[in-house]
Amino acid sequence: MSSARRGPAGKSGKRPSSHPRGASGKGRASKGSAPKGNAGKNAAKSGTKSGGTKNGAGKSGAGKNARNSPIVFDVAPPAPRTEPFRLGVVAGATPGKWISIWRDRYPEIDLELVDIDATDPRAALLAGDIDMAIAREPFSHDDLHVITLYEEVVGAVVSIDSALESVPEITVDDLAGEVIIVPLDDAVHLGPIAGTIEPRFDAPATTEDAIATVATGVGIVIVPMSIARAHRRKDVTFRPITGAKPTTVGLAWDRANDSDDVQNFVGIVRGRTAQSSRD
Repeated sequence: MSSARRGPAGKSGKRPSSHPRGASGKGRASKGSAPKGNAGKNAAKSGTKSGGTKNGAGKSGAGKNARNSPIVFDVAPPAPRTEPFRLGVVAGATPGKWISIWRDRYPEIDLELVDIDATDPRAALLAGDIDMAIAREPFSHDDLHVITLYEEVVGAVVSIDSALESVPEITVDDLAGEVIIVPLDDAVHLGPIAGTIEPRFDAPATTEDAIATVATGVGIVIVPMSIARAHRRKDVTFRPITGAKPTTVGLAWDRANDSDDVQNFVGIVRGRTAQSSRD
């Protein structure tokens, strides 16, 4: 029988641990005396690293819930457009292919064609009467964005009884001795031509009126081919003028009006597909 004395047993018959218990009732393990087995693993898992547990304010607490919370925007989405998209066009302009693409791609937005004054498309744009304009140069680019679209052949509209009708094309020198009618909405702006004659009557208000005068056998009028086609008549014909500077047609819009609809039309003109990003 051992002579070593044993301490008094507690009420449960178990002797007290040789280590004092902390406030939570769990023993403090010193080096070399950590609990073994599952008890040790559980003790490690239930520690207080970073001052919290998995359900506390640690990695998967309030931060995770915040990441999964829906985002609320203060700005409401723009209301859908209700009025038509207004495209101004000058006489002879040919936007047909772009209009067809627009109507296929944006059927919910009506596209309205508006005839505009060829001498001042800028006024209609800045006044907000139209969203964009297909117009013929020259015109003021002040406060406007402009994209060049295409060039047009320039020629003379002559009577079918004129000597100029007998040749397929003419030169500027061939115009010598001819009465040149320049309407107020002149689209070519060639200026005075040496050897030609000024009419003895007031300038017609429109190119259409000038062509009607030519049909009576008086004078000729110089226009882009597209305008000649737009005002085709049986009693006149068109002859290209070799060496004449072509006219330029451009797409213009107000710099202050850079809406999604405007950029969508620009994208169509530039050949973007429906899936293409905006440049």
